[in-house]
Amino acid sequence: MDLSECIRNRRSIRKYTQQPVEFDKITKIIEAGHEAPSAGNLQNWRFILITDKNVIRSLYNHCLKQEQVYNAQAIIVVCGVVDIAERFYGLRGKRLYTTQNCACAIQNMLLTAYDVGLGACWIGAFDEDKIRSTFNIPENTRPQALITLGYPDEIPKPPHKDELAGVVYFHKYGARIKELHIVLRDYSVEWEKQIAQAQESIDKGMPKIVEKTKSLIDYLSKKFKEYNKEKKKKIKR
Repeated sequence: MDLSECIRNRRSIRKYTQQPVEFDKITKIIEAGHEAPSAGNLQNWRFILITDKNVIRSLYNHCLKQEQVYNAQAIIVVCGVVDIAERFYGLRGKRLYTTQNCACAIQNMLLTAYDVGLGACWIGAFDEDKIRSTFNIPENTRPQALITLGYPDEIPKPPHKDELAGVVYFHKYGARIKELHIVLRDYSVEWEKQIAQAQESIDKGMPKIVEKTKSLIDYLSKKFKEYNKEKKKKIKR
């Protein structure tokens, strides 16, 4: 599947069928996570795979009773080993780089899940202490997220996305380029704008055209009548 298609069409899936998920697909998803970039190539992520339905359903109460957790056919707990990053990068490594590393891995896994025909959802709301104790996660490691997996039982509508021009700045925060679509080579925006301007000009110009046309008709009609009148006079003579 084309990468751009994956990025545009992937959705958070919260309803799953009861169809079991093939292990080779789960393996491919985890491998994709492991291929993600990380600060200093530390790769300080760890993945706990849960396929036991009893364990999965027990997590429901630890994740604010989110439906996708209860109905998932598999769950991947993504953990970050914080002391590894702290050892190399200090407090910034502990608080930021570990989270960034895991986030990169999670995005890879979400896209791969969609690519292999599975639904997935990134879960960040959970009782961290309960997750830690349930899976014997050591103190130097922090659970960052849960990824629920299963065959989709829904087709969510595309979410609203803000205009790109509203979130892209140039050279400094808040500085925008007026014609950003030209910079980004999205000429369709310019074409639509020019079409709208042309239509507006036509709409504004129509009354003047009608008025001038009417005046011309009146003038020609007057001249035609005068001509006929003179012609009849000549005939009488």
